[in-house]
Formats: sequence, structure tokens, C-alpha cells
Amino acid sequence: MAVLEGNVAFANLDEHEEYQGQSTGKYSLVLSLEPADADKLANQGVKLREYEGTAQRKFSTKYEVPMYDADGNDFTGRLTRGSKVRVQYAEGKPHPVHGTSTYLSKVKVLELAEPSDGGGDF
Repeated sequence: MAVLEGNVAFANLDEHEEYQGQSTGKYSLVLSLEPADADKLANQGVKLREYEGTAQRKFSTKYEVPMYDADGNDFTGRLTRGSKVRVQYAEGKPHPVHGTSTYLSKVKVLELAEPSDGGGDF
């Protein structure tokens, strides 16, 4: 199992993600990565996406994901966008078109970001 740190871009860990109104049957986490970690994944054949100049990677699983706080205790609450996390993941078999899959195993919340209200001064 490999370990990687990043900031949460999107989290679907308390319910299955949806695509075009249908459940995918998977839990997922999209991380924004530091350049060194992005290079490490790319060198392993993992395909990355870029958003506003930052490399991102989606990690997913069919199973509920154990989550821990920075002290190693069970994490309670909701994982928010921008939170710094460490993930443990497994790599799938390389695919010639889609690259190497990344299967999420565990999440450790290092710094929980404050939830934004989304409205600001609107």
C-alpha cells in the first residue's frame, strides 16, 4: 500500500458518488497534489487531471473508508473541501488507455478546513 498527502477537492465518503443522476456504487475522494507527489504518481502510470494549474487525482473504492483524525482516533464529522489529508491507497493493474487505477483504503485527516457557507456576501 502506498501513502500520499494532499488537499481535498471533492469528497464522497459518507455516501456513494453520483454521475448523471445515478449512483456509481463507489466512495471517492479527489485530491489536489503537490508537484512532487503528482510526478511520483505520473511516473507510476497514474493519469492525473489539472485544475487551475494544480494536479488532481481521484481515489475510489466500493467499500466504506476508515477515517482517522491526526491523533489516529476515529474521525467524526464531515470532511470538508480544502482539508489536508493523508491517504493510503492500492494501485490496480496498469491499463494501456486509462492508466493505473488508485483504490482508496484509509484516510487520515491532518487539518480540517473550515466549511464555507458558499454564499459569502451575496
